[in-house]
Amino acid sequence: MQASQIAELLDPFLGPPDARRLTPDALARISTYIDLLRRWNARVNLTAIRNEEEIVTRHFGESLFAARHLFPRCPPVSPVVRALEVADLGSGAGFPGIPMKLWAAEISLTLIESNHKKATFLREVTRALTLMNVNIQNVRAESLADIKFDVVTLRAVERFERVLPAAAGLLAQGGRLVLLIGAPQLSQAHTALPTLNWSDAILIPHSQSRVIAIATHQALEPT
Repeated sequence: MQASQIAELLDPFLGPPDARRLTPDALARISTYIDLLRRWNARVNLTAIRNEEEIVTRHFGESLFAARHLFPRCPPVSPVVRALEVADLGSGAGFPGIPMKLWAAEISLTLIESNHKKATFLREVTRALTLMNVNIQNVRAESLADIKFDVVTLRAVERFERVLPAAAGLLAQGGRLVLLIGAPQLSQAHTALPTLNWSDAILIPHSQSRVIAIATHQALEPT
C-alpha cells in the first residue's frame, strides 16, 4: 500500500489538521509492516482482518489514536532523561505496541507474547523496521512480576478478566494501564481493578463501541 493512501486513512485518528502527523519514514515502515503481516498471516493466524484498508484503520488507526493521547509530545533525546518503559501485553501481531513505537521512538518497548510463532513474527517485524530499544518476551506476564513499567497496554486478548490483574501487576507506582476494548468491557475492567484510578473512556474514531480506557496506579504517599 502506498504511503499517501496510508496517511489518508490514518488522518481521522490523528486529530485536527494542524496536529502532529506521521513522518514519511514512519509511513514507509507501516507499508513494510502491512506486507509482512499479510505474508505471515497466510500461515500464522495473526489477524482475522485481511483487507489492507481495514488493517490500516482497525489496527494502526486505533493504536496510533491511543499513542496520540499517551505521548502527545515528542521530547528531545537526552541521555539524562530515562525513557518511558512501555509493555504491550499479549502483543499478538504487534498492536498497539509497534505503532506506538513508530509514533514515539523515544519509548523503551517490551512486547509480551506467550505464543512462540507470534513472538517470532514480532522479532521479524522489529528487524525489518529496524526498530531500536524493543524487547520481545516470549513468556506469560506472570513470569515478569518483578519488572515494572510506566505504561502497560492491553488489546484483544483472550480471557480478558483473568489477564487484567496480571497487567495491573506490571505497573510501576504512578504507571498507566491502557485498555483498547469494547465499551461493554468497561464495567468488567472497573470491577476487576477497583483500586486503580479510572479516567473517562475515550471513543475511538470510526467506531460505535471501541474505546480507550486509562487507569492510573496511584503513587504511594510519602511517609
